[in-house]
Amino acid sequence: MWRVIGGLAASFCLPGAISAAGHVFPASSSPRRRSIAFAAMGGGQAVGFGLGLVLGDGVLKKELFSRVVHEIDWVGALLISACLALLSYELAVATGSNANQSMREPMNITLLCVAVALLPEFALWMRRQSRLSRPTLVPNTLWANLPFTSMCITVFLVWGTLNASEQLASLYFEDVLGKSTLTASLYFLPAPICGLLMNISTGAFLPHLRPSIVVPAACLVSGIGPLLLATLCRLDGPDYWQGPFPAMALNPLGADLMYTIAILVMTAAFPARTQALAGGVFNMLSQIGKSVGIATSALIARQVTAQTGDSDAMESLLAGYKAGWWYNCALGLISVLVSFWGLRSVQKVEVKRE
Repeated sequence: MWRVIGGLAASFCLPGAISAAGHVFPASSSPRRRSIAFAAMGGGQAVGFGLGLVLGDGVLKKELFSRVVHEIDWVGALLISACLALLSYELAVATGSNANQSMREPMNITLLCVAVALLPEFALWMRRQSRLSRPTLVPNTLWANLPFTSMCITVFLVWGTLNASEQLASLYFEDVLGKSTLTASLYFLPAPICGLLMNISTGAFLPHLRPSIVVPAACLVSGIGPLLLATLCRLDGPDYWQGPFPAMALNPLGADLMYTIAILVMTAAFPARTQALAGGVFNMLSQIGKSVGIATSALIARQVTAQTGDSDAMESLLAGYKAGWWYNCALGLISVLVSFWGLRSVQKVEVKRE
């Protein structure tokens, strides 16, 4: 029930926050401040998640503050936080209205290079901390577990596909079809309903499910959602029940099933002292996947729209949205291959009962 409430809260907050930031910082008059706002929004998710884990650890006592100072890898946290913040900023710049000019500016090129360079630097720092038996934020040995690594890659791809497809669908409903905001929001109702049914079914049949088959199948079903949107959506339709409805219903299935399976795979793959860390990394990658998926899909859609050069503005917009959906479909198919390869040795998940 708490997961349901948390999911509803995130669903209400994120679209509204994006809309508010876009309204306060228009792309025409404040492109740089708009990019900074979106970057801060993406970084705030990661910071809030980390602070929640630390500050939610029981009653605030002196011993807790001592642990926060001495038992946390602050250098590693600084490296990865700076990397994610810079990448979020560069993705926001790359999807801006004047991206072709902005991305050629020396400052943005430098920041992008620094962000990319921080990734191997973070891995080297993790290796050093482990070798010296010091606190390590994310030990490199965590990635040696193949099922866990494949699930992390899969959730990164699936969460990006899910959110980007829905973002483009919302733009299609409002900008191309001319639907009101209320009508467009009602079009998304099949997603939470089907997600709830998926979670109920997963709980009922979980002891009989094989992750090596079920997770790739769910990812394939989710990849069909953007495929339907890319092939069926036109300026004059189709009817909601023929195209958008099945796409909205299929879109969340892979993501909802994956969370339950991933939690059980992680508890079986790691000892108790490592399970919280593995879960934190898994959740972090799902959040990053959302930001990267939306940003890259928006970038592709914008570039295709700009290159179409069609006299009909709506036709150009639709061409860009379709390119984004084809990209999301490709990510969904990649997640099928990754999950099948990584989970091939996992037969059935254990369901422990008290």
